[in-house]
Amino acid sequence: MSDPTNSNLAADTQEKWVRAPLSRFLTPNLEVVDVDPDQTYPIVGVLNRGRGLLYRDPVAGSSTAYKKLNRIGPAVLVYSRLKAFEGAITVTPDDLPESFASQEFPTFAFAPDANPDFFRILATTQSMWDALQGASKGMGGRRERVKPADFLNIVMDIPPLPVQKRIVEVIGAVDEHIAALHTESEALEGILESLRSDLPETDHQPIGDVLLGIDSGKSIQAGGEASAEDEYRILKLSAVQRGWFKPSEAKTLTEGVAFSPNHMVKNGDLLITRANTPERVGFVAVAKNVPVGTFMPDLIWRLRVDESRVSTNYFEHALSSRELRARISSTAGGTSKSMVKINKRGFGAVRVPIPPLPEQDEYVRRCDAVVGGIMATRAEEARLRKVRAGLLSGLLDRTIDIESAELGV
Repeated sequence: MSDPTNSNLAADTQEKWVRAPLSRFLTPNLEVVDVDPDQTYPIVGVLNRGRGLLYRDPVAGSSTAYKKLNRIGPAVLVYSRLKAFEGAITVTPDDLPESFASQEFPTFAFAPDANPDFFRILATTQSMWDALQGASKGMGGRRERVKPADFLNIVMDIPPLPVQKRIVEVIGAVDEHIAALHTESEALEGILESLRSDLPETDHQPIGDVLLGIDSGKSIQAGGEASAEDEYRILKLSAVQRGWFKPSEAKTLTEGVAFSPNHMVKNGDLLITRANTPERVGFVAVAKNVPVGTFMPDLIWRLRVDESRVSTNYFEHALSSRELRARISSTAGGTSKSMVKINKRGFGAVRVPIPPLPEQDEYVRRCDAVVGGIMATRAEEARLRKVRAGLLSGLLDRTIDIESAELGV
């Protein structure tokens, strides 16, 4: 016997969706405050691609050039006029403490038939990001903005309130799994941090003594983000993380012939960022799953290790430890606080523990055991994120029935 409640809800899903401007569900609720020099203001921003709020350091009224700020309350929709084209939009948490932002961040209250949690989910969709990009006006850069009136004129398909709540329940169940996996991954990363910092107790030697050489990359103007179809690509600095390699972090190249074979990145190469912010300079990672035609930029070096004395995998973990990271970054210099560089002479003089190869292998074995757990957890999290995106897209374009989706979760 069929459930009449489900039948009614299915009818609602088909018959009561409305295609309307966002002004049908949202109203401006700006609360502007005058900046008091004697007060301190907790500041927030908005992360791109619907990833929530960015919590900044509090600002003293006496030290800011702003004369007025917007008060950001709980459970309101907020976006960045300047970064809206990047999907900088979210709904603030219900328990948000008193917060403020510049007047580049308009806020909106919800109509009775608009569920804030549903709109928080809607802010994570490509359709919302595309709509914001289409509403951006200006000459580009800092002149390109989405005005509140243009934002409210964006037209979207919105389900009735009961369906909004059911979608929140279904997507929320997936989000809980994703959050649990992320927490597990962070815990494992903490364990890996401790294992890497438990360096073997042995004599320290200059790192240059166990290197056969340091290869430099090449400076060249690159295009946009590389895709699987690109024949040539060049790594971005973000490809080399702290003990992790991300081959997808690359830009497309049309000048592959201008590179020599020495500039090509191969599986097993030990790479290091020779220039970056002070917190990220000297990141080391072993290249893995490298697409053919991948080249090394001038801001990344390849370390050629004397494998008869030290293993590449040992260096990946050891040079990512807190102690050795501090030694490497202390050699960096430069005139800009946002970009510092290490040089070959200073880096080569950094002293590192070089135990016998069997001890290195045992150190690597302990670290790699945790790395395997992190990779498996990250892979499952990535899989669930894809499931979430497909599920949400299907629910919003009504190709997936809400009851079927609930049973699937």
